[in-house]
Amino acid sequence: MNPTTLQYDSVKQILASKEFFERSTQVLEEADSQFRPREEMMTVAQQVAHAAQTLDWFIDGATRPEGFDLDLEKHAKSVQEVKSLAEARHRFDAACNRAVDFLRSKTPEELARPLPPGPVMGGQPISDIVWSMVEHTAHHRGALTVYSRLLGKVPLMPYGG
Repeated sequence: MNPTTLQYDSVKQILASKEFFERSTQVLEEADSQFRPREEMMTVAQQVAHAAQTLDWFIDGATRPEGFDLDLEKHAKSVQEVKSLAEARHRFDAACNRAVDFLRSKTPEELARPLPPGPVMGGQPISDIVWSMVEHTAHHRGALTVYSRLLGKVPLMPYGG
């Protein structure tokens, strides 16, 4: 694959993932923000905020010399503070835009550079964060469709109009 095609395809994947996430979760409303199936689980707003946070986490991990910040407790506490679905959606939109801007700003050579050593994707090409971001977002998109159904709502199919 041509490196320029890799960059284009990476941006396309992030934008498609964003579209699928938004379509699947659009039945959720601000009034649903604090819904969670069980007390120990994330709320609707926290699920969306976590998806956003993780996109940023991948970009930060790819750009920090020390790699990924593995203080997961700190990240979880940050997400627990989110109470509004509107705020979480804003964070998700901003994180997707940041990911697209990051990918567009890199040369093919920069995207081919290895990630910092460490337990998370250490040594893999920076471009590999894209599939991880897409997969993680899909995971939370799926969880939120279950939340929607538990609320008596029917989520839209992510891939159709």
